[in-house]
Amino acid sequence: MHPVIGVVLSYLAGSIPFAYLAGKARGVDLRQHGSGNLGTTNALRVLGPRIGGLVYCGDMLKGLLPVLILPPLVSTARPDLWAIAFVVATILGHVRPIFLLGRGGGKGMATAGGAFLGVAWLPTVITIGVFILVVLVTRIASVASLLAALTFPVAVLFWVGPRAPLFVVACAMTLFVIWTHRANIGRIRRGEEPRIGTKAQVPAR
Repeated sequence: MHPVIGVVLSYLAGSIPFAYLAGKARGVDLRQHGSGNLGTTNALRVLGPRIGGLVYCGDMLKGLLPVLILPPLVSTARPDLWAIAFVVATILGHVRPIFLLGRGGGKGMATAGGAFLGVAWLPTVITIGVFILVVLVTRIASVASLLAALTFPVAVLFWVGPRAPLFVVACAMTLFVIWTHRANIGRIRRGEEPRIGTKAQVPAR
């Protein structure tokens, strides 16, 4: 398989809007409720923990599976480099899903976690551990996401070294997470960021 086809398939997998589909199944468009974001946190806040958990699993798997399945199939001598390209493509698909005309995606944390798990399992496990710890302490998902994003390139640095392409991508991912959370950062500074467990109002069915 030509590696470009793998990139396209990864992007399409990342574009599957599980949060949107879960909301529609309940008669709710998540883009119009809560934070308006099609990610796990908003699904958890608006639809509850059971559906939020399912959305998380779906978003994580759509990042992980392309990175596990596609690299052995590509016709290239460096499938490891293309695996990194598949990681980026799945995250891009989640953030700018073609099935929603490139609008209204999530911030990519769950999908990135799944995708990076396939290429750097130990740094990813460490990062997930930091995320869980910060969530337990602060109950603020955005704070946990930002601290996890800062942890990841440090863990990757010790895993593969500073010259590896994966480290460059990890640093770029951290900057991307900070950029997508810029509104959250403003609310954190003002003390207005909602905590996990604060349920958004859901319209009557």
